[in-house]
Amino acid sequence: MEQKNNYVVIMAGGIGSRFWPVSRNAFPKQFLDFLGTGKSLLQLTFERFQAVCPKENILIVSNEQYASIIKEQLPEIADEQVLLEPQRKNTAPCIAYASLKILLKNPKANIIVAASDHYILKESVYLEVLRKGLEFVSKHNHLLTIGIQPTRPDTGYGYIQYLDENENGIHKVKTFFEKPNIELAEQFIKTGEFLWNSGMFLFNVKTIVKAFETYLPEVFEAFIGYEKKLNNKNEKAFVENAYTLCTNISIDVGVMEKATGVRVIPASFGWSDVGTWASLYELTPHDYHGNSVAGKNVMIYDAHNNIINVPDKKLVIVQGLENYIVVDTPDALLICDKSQEQKIKDFTSDVKRMKGDKFL
Repeated sequence: MEQKNNYVVIMAGGIGSRFWPVSRNAFPKQFLDFLGTGKSLLQLTFERFQAVCPKENILIVSNEQYASIIKEQLPEIADEQVLLEPQRKNTAPCIAYASLKILLKNPKANIIVAASDHYILKESVYLEVLRKGLEFVSKHNHLLTIGIQPTRPDTGYGYIQYLDENENGIHKVKTFFEKPNIELAEQFIKTGEFLWNSGMFLFNVKTIVKAFETYLPEVFEAFIGYEKKLNNKNEKAFVENAYTLCTNISIDVGVMEKATGVRVIPASFGWSDVGTWASLYELTPHDYHGNSVAGKNVMIYDAHNNIINVPDKKLVIVQGLENYIVVDTPDALLICDKSQEQKIKDFTSDVKRMKGDKFL
């Protein structure tokens, strides 16, 4: 399998509302250095994928408002590698758009689709999984996903149930489940038949285009005429029109859950989608009392297992808190029980309704 046939589509259009108030509409989490590496999550993701494909075969799909940030953070990529969505319509339309562009360039392409904000601890293991998956989809007309061996009954992830029957460690998918409640998640873990849905997908370009035509025709038909409109001066106007016609739907619901013969690779490589403050807490160093602190002037008294993210120049004193999220920015302060962090999205909805977009 030649590397020139490998492509990566990095989805980087989200607003990261669960990381409010640090992640904002104008500058969301994928463009931030959350891990203290000196590089944003997007930059780390872009670097990682250069091990499996030429960098000119890496496409970034994002919203039009982030074009300048992407070019600033990834100055080495060409304009044609940045696909700008005129509207947010979830993951299915953006994958259809990218896949059709790739099909016109290389009908033999094998594609990896991944988010821009995932954390991978064991990169060498991860890259081996990707190479194995690319080899598989280059020879089979199956949609393939990567499932993560669960370490706890987490209600923040979707789950994949898979069958024992496998070909070289690649299993048939029995079914997909949306985010379960805690009781159901505990049952999933006990059976040993379930994986976390990582949201990473691999497929041959012809396989995914055919899948859109079969299982999500309303999105496929929105791009009718793409052969003459993509990869030229007509693209922007064509895509704007296509997106007005597209359904707002995820690739999981629109294609993966409907398709027959979907396969999964069970894997464990220290993965996190860095989706919440609690997930970031798991990835960062802690003090003797279990506090994760970002901020150079934080004083802590009788406080345990908190995540504290505050400006370096501000003196912050925390006393008596346990299992809390404390995040301070110039115009917003969040203090939230870690066990209730799923409500942060509700908070931001209320902020928008009551205060407008000023604080978002």
